[in-house]
Amino acid sequence: MNVWHYIVNIFSNVRADFVEWLQGLNVPGSVIILLESIIGITLILAIVFPVVIIFIWMERRFIARFQLRPGPNRCGPLGLLQPVADAIKVLVKELIVPARGDSKLHFIAPVLVVLSALMAFAVIPIDSGSFGAFADLNIGILFIIAVGSLGTIGIFVGGWGSNNKYSLLGAMRGVAQLISYEVPMVLAIAGVVVIAGSLQMSQIVQQQTVPFILLQPLGFLIFFAGALTELNRSPMDQVEAESELTTGYFTEYSGMKFALFFLGEYISTLAVAAIATTLFLSGWKGPLLPAAAWFLIKVFAVFMVILWLRATFVRLRIDQIMAFSWKFLLPAGIVNLFLTAGEVLIWDTWMSGWQSFPWPFIFVNFAVAAAFIILWSKLFFNLGGGRVEVGEAAVEGLEGVRLEVGEVRARIGQRVGADI
Repeated sequence: MNVWHYIVNIFSNVRADFVEWLQGLNVPGSVIILLESIIGITLILAIVFPVVIIFIWMERRFIARFQLRPGPNRCGPLGLLQPVADAIKVLVKELIVPARGDSKLHFIAPVLVVLSALMAFAVIPIDSGSFGAFADLNIGILFIIAVGSLGTIGIFVGGWGSNNKYSLLGAMRGVAQLISYEVPMVLAIAGVVVIAGSLQMSQIVQQQTVPFILLQPLGFLIFFAGALTELNRSPMDQVEAESELTTGYFTEYSGMKFALFFLGEYISTLAVAAIATTLFLSGWKGPLLPAAAWFLIKVFAVFMVILWLRATFVRLRIDQIMAFSWKFLLPAGIVNLFLTAGEVLIWDTWMSGWQSFPWPFIFVNFAVAAAFIILWSKLFFNLGGGRVEVGEAAVEGLEGVRLEVGEVRARIGQRVGADI
């Protein structure tokens, strides 16, 4: 193996050499597994936390540019140390627990959110070879779907343990969004699994002779919309809508507990960007640069799209978010899955299989995606907008409130005039 090939796959090569060195010392297999697990967890934290800090800085800096303001520019060059300053600030703040809240649930909730986000990285390959992922499970994508649901449990526990109506409403919205968007997301992932013929994340990357986003444009849009909703990222952030719910499920959180929720959201965003890179963007594959470098470049590109959407679109109402899932994404996911299954059958039966360049289906899938979006939105689907219609009784009630407010204002004016 030459030096360049070793550098290109440095992540998996270093892990393989470490295991081989331990085996050469006649270390028991159970001890090797324990040491490798400890080192794997340490490496996950060493990779994830610096990237999350960069994500936080990028969001604050780039959103500021979108909004025509400078953004953080005091702590360090270009404000690079602003996330560190924020971390120090929340560490010294008081931890407040509601008097009538459940202190145990109040403590467990942010821990669940962070752990569920971190667990997904165990099966995401950032390099080729058997050591490219910390645990290259043959059911890797099912593992990710399973542990991803734990974060929503943490959100609900946080809302319930706070003994606050706004927190509980935000938590219930989070559960409703998870149930609504998990179904189309799984359908979108199923399309990728049908093409790759495997649930193993590394095998999905290996099967991508072309990025699956070219073969699954509709599936990628479904997955991306569902991921934004489960991340509670704008424009799908009704779980913490400030104008309605104060700050939603973490209204009663402060100090380090609040910071853990904040950290969990960015770790989940990194996980979603990594999953999208693996499933649709060929993972670590790319020319010239090391495999891990290509993986990080694609992850940052996906994150920039998430930032772009946050700066561009306004927040949707909760009824619009629910309607978008059940009335549009679910039918789109079913159509995409059946279309993909038919293409796989045709390609494997009458053509040369997926190892060659499937150029006919690229044009077909983009045409079908465009036609479905246009026709379904025009003929069958209406997201809703504009005025919210109310009954006559509600209108009469509002008129009564307006009259009472007018009388109060008149009395205040008379009293002020008398005092003058």
